[in-house]
Amino acid sequence: MHGSIALYLPSLRGGGAEKVMVTLANAFATRGLSVDLVLASATGEYMQDVSTNVRLVDLRAKRVLTSLPALVRYLRKERPSVVLSAMSHANVLALWARALSGVPTRVVVSERSNLTQTLLHTKGLSVRVVARVMGPSYARADGVIAVSRGVADDLAHVIGFPRKRIRIVHNPLDLTLIRQKAAMALDHPWFAPSEPPVILGVGSLTPPKDFSTLLRAFSALRRKRSARLVILGEGALRPELEDLAVHLGIDADVALPGFKDNPFSWMRRAQLFVLSSAWEGLPNVLIQAMACGTRVVSTNCQSGPAEILEDGTWGRLVPVRDTEALANAMAATLDESDPPAVAHRAADFSLERIVEEYLRAIFPGGIDSECKHL
Repeated sequence: MHGSIALYLPSLRGGGAEKVMVTLANAFATRGLSVDLVLASATGEYMQDVSTNVRLVDLRAKRVLTSLPALVRYLRKERPSVVLSAMSHANVLALWARALSGVPTRVVVSERSNLTQTLLHTKGLSVRVVARVMGPSYARADGVIAVSRGVADDLAHVIGFPRKRIRIVHNPLDLTLIRQKAAMALDHPWFAPSEPPVILGVGSLTPPKDFSTLLRAFSALRRKRSARLVILGEGALRPELEDLAVHLGIDADVALPGFKDNPFSWMRRAQLFVLSSAWEGLPNVLIQAMACGTRVVSTNCQSGPAEILEDGTWGRLVPVRDTEALANAMAATLDESDPPAVAHRAADFSLERIVEEYLRAIFPGGIDSECKHL
């Protein structure tokens, strides 16, 4: 055994799971561990973020399923101490590959989204086939990690897996980097000192983020006070959201600037961050906004916001798709004279703390006992 960590996932195309896995790979390597980032296909926006201390392994497969033979060959040749995988279909493949390879490598799988919501909102047969085989496959895992209590509870229920075997480890955030980027200049006229307060939403313009409810709630708020709304992100629903803003008569006070490499400078300057999602796994953007010191309001969606905000201690929680409740919560939060110190809570999700939890999960006997050569 080489005492190394292999992180396996489909690709590095932009998404929360991909970003987290790159962050973990870099952090493991920084600690002197031997790290392989094994990709079914080495493509995606986050390729540029991979540390030079991490070895990239491209299995050159068009799909996760067709990467199975190459993954088996990789395991037989490299024999890593442990494979950490992410995303349901890649998790199943990692377990199958270990079984076929016959190597003693441990496999720890991580679940990052709410399976019930994925099944409800994803068309096609493949996701249902994966869900059907997850139960017997995960039973062979050496560890199962979920990013939130809600994801863990849902996973156990849907695939019939023992809840006590699922370990909760939140997503890591590089808070130092976030604060550095938050301090960078932002040239936008809406953030001038005399301008109305800016409310911010961040996420892909897709159904899970439910920005249409945010627009309607902002419209209700706008009838009572002066304010502006910025939504950072890109996606298929852009035309629909732009049309809705015009229909509601708020388009002059709504901006959709698209995807931004540095959303943190926007977060720091906004008066309020709103998460309007219909469903989540563990919404990183909510923690990121808190790390920037920005007050927050969130839907109490499955899953994650109630966990992050500790049932409303750090920001108001409102029912999903409740326009009036969201508008009222936004108004009340903007009027607060003594908002909670949200950056204090964000520190609980620091990279250093979460990396330690991951290492305990994937090396239960301790790193020293398993990687004496490192």
